[in-house]
Amino acid sequence: MYNKKTKRIYFDYAATTPVDKTVIDAMLPYFSQKFGNAMSIHFFGKEAEEAVDKARETLADFLHCKSDEIIFTSGATESNNLAIKGVVKSYWANPPAGGWKPHIITTAFEHHCVLETCQSLEKDGLAEVTYIKPDREGIINPLDIKKAIRKNTILVSIMYVNNEIGTLQPIEEIGKILKSYPVKSDDHGASKLKAKILFHTDATQAVNYFDCDVEKLDVDLLSLSGHKIYGPKGAGALYIKKGTPIRRITDGGDQEFSLRAGTQNVPGIVGLGKAIELVAQNAKRETKKIEKLRNYLIKKVLQEIPNSKLNGSLKFRTPANANFTFKDVEGESLLIALDMEGIACSTGSACSTGSLEPSHVLLALGMKAEEAHGSLRITLGKDTAKQEIDIFITKLKNIIKHLRKISGKVLEEYYGLK
Repeated sequence: MYNKKTKRIYFDYAATTPVDKTVIDAMLPYFSQKFGNAMSIHFFGKEAEEAVDKARETLADFLHCKSDEIIFTSGATESNNLAIKGVVKSYWANPPAGGWKPHIITTAFEHHCVLETCQSLEKDGLAEVTYIKPDREGIINPLDIKKAIRKNTILVSIMYVNNEIGTLQPIEEIGKILKSYPVKSDDHGASKLKAKILFHTDATQAVNYFDCDVEKLDVDLLSLSGHKIYGPKGAGALYIKKGTPIRRITDGGDQEFSLRAGTQNVPGIVGLGKAIELVAQNAKRETKKIEKLRNYLIKKVLQEIPNSKLNGSLKFRTPANANFTFKDVEGESLLIALDMEGIACSTGSACSTGSLEPSHVLLALGMKAEEAHGSLRITLGKDTAKQEIDIFITKLKNIIKHLRKISGKVLEEYYGLK
């Protein structure tokens, strides 16, 4: 049973972050005093519109783009759907004479919202998709992307930082490859040129720690979400480079430059803008602190817990993530036992917690299913303290020892060895 008096430790910042008090303070007036609809032309509407415009400018400054290249959404899932489906929809609105099906390149260990969007397009016969596998360190080889390009490739979608194992992908290098990729004429040698290959990155787990200058990255589309950066849930954004062929996927009003219908979530947008502002101000200082704690955590786990393994590259990794597998330990049992001790971690993406399937991310790295079932994701944040890590290590050692003992007894009984 849960003990309500147990002091709780939160190590699941990749799933969601607490909203910063400064962000809450910025949002509060737009729930009541400044409650207007940003599309209304009267004073109350203009007041809300000004707040939305200010947040849009803040994001544009952060991403080094124009303010009218920022589209506010409900979060990264919607942004990713709009980016991928919107590009494919635009293609089918004016397909080339040959009528070939468009081709998308993505990875085998993307977030589910990207994978399932691509799979949905495949199922509906609207696109062909190539899923590139990472190496055993959890890194995508840019040359594999280049090799996968076909004459009908219209979009490449690669996440900036993997949400489960925290590995950093070579987005800038991939961007350069795609930017320099020759634009070819069609099969008949006509003067009409094939459109450039568009590049999208899901930067949800990168915003807190890595440079998201869209010009440096050479991306045409970039997704982000507020609740990963101490902002509100239900608020996100999609950067769309001027001139990118894309169509809306929800019909209705003309909000967000006619690309995202629906009344704007003014408090959420204001909160997202303030959260981005805080990232710009504090990221470098907080990153150093968090990375130091993460390195301490990894070292302690690998030294003090036998048969433990870090998943993914240590060098090319977000400062906040440590993902382990423990031999002869089932991840769900470990997660529940830690929670009973007041420690919140994850076995992978929060979006797939209800699934009993092994992590598709770890399977993509070449792990066997039984290994992938024994994973634990620990993600740190700006409020994490070293003392919390020491408490965690002590409890983790005891829990793993107990779970391995139980596992041994079950195997003995199952095989009749007892």
